Amino acid sequence: MNLRRGCVAALVLVLLSAPVLADRLKDMARVKGVRSNQLVGYGLVVGLDGTGDKSPFTNQTFRNMMTKFGVTIPEGTNPNLANVAAVTVHASLPPFAKPGQDLDITVSSIGNADSLRGGSLLMAPLKGADGKIYAMAQGSLVVGGFGAAGADGSKITVNVPSVGRIPNGATIEREVISPFAQGDTITFNLLRPDFTTARRVVEVINETLGAGMAYAHDATSVSVKAPRDPSQRVSFLSILENLDVNPAEDAAKVVINSRTGTIVVGQNVRVSPAAVTHGNLTVTIQENLDVSQPNPFTDGGTVVTPNSQIAVTEEPARMFQFGPAVTLNEIVQAVNQVGAAPGDVMAVLEALKQAGALRAELIVI
Repeated sequence: MNLRRGCVAALVLVLLSAPVLADRLKDMARVKGVRSNQLVGYGLVVGLDGTGDKSPFTNQTFRNMMTKFGVTIPEGTNPNLANVAAVTVHASLPPFAKPGQDLDITVSSIGNADSLRGGSLLMAPLKGADGKIYAMAQGSLVVGGFGAAGADGSKITVNVPSVGRIPNGATIEREVISPFAQGDTITFNLLRPDFTTARRVVEVINETLGAGMAYAHDATSVSVKAPRDPSQRVSFLSILENLDVNPAEDAAKVVINSRTGTIVVGQNVRVSPAAVTHGNLTVTIQENLDVSQPNPFTDGGTVVTPNSQIAVTEEPARMFQFGPAVTLNEIVQAVNQVGAAPGDVMAVLEALKQAGALRAELIVI
């Protein structure tokens, strides 16, 4: 299908009159096929100030490199490469990246190098999952960490000196073919799958473009009929991604971080009528040592005897009641009134879940 200029102008007018309180489609979904690709490579960092590694594969790589330059290192000779380190190089190839453009790369030591500070990466190919070379990396490293060591073996390290970055350190050599311009439709994949949100996306697009232009596959994917001409498709997509959609409310969830005691209660969490008792029991054990001295001019000896004192303190148990359909604000007020600690709140929420009174999904991470 062809998108006429008059239709595009009409869509722009509709876009300007859309409500401003909703979320843009570009913030809620990603276009299928428009994605980045991971690249990885292997190379050598040279020019280190004695902080390189002495791994066998570093020597092997160095020998291979010198052979390509016409230099042969005799067998059995250890080059003692204190200023060379073997590294891995990785980068993310953005969608629609073209040959000749630059990429930021991250360089990480894979041997026992102490630091990559001050080093330079020699030309290293970056390959994709298909084994093809998509970029070439080279340049001077920027390392945020550093370390210092004393003669007695003491040392201090700030951040991670064995990892560095090279801004614009790789040049793209091959383009990844994108399926963006293929087919008769454009598919949006929601970042948060939800049936209600998918239905609302379809309704907004059909109200803007016309009935039957968009349809949902499931709670994640929504397809829209689109022109085949790449230029028209770009203009078409620029209008679609700026449409305002009112997303559905998230499902009721309570997330508990058992390591830090952090508790996040969602907006739609409800509690059925329930009564909760809260109390604390504190046990304190204090160890003292008593010394018994013998009388003068006797055969007795000094004796040290332990003296343990145990104290048990129990706070009065307090009970608070949840009424029907309690809101998030009421839950927070009830917990604050009894002065419950995060660990106590976790126990209360888990008990409510076991009793069937918590109307939400309880997630413990």
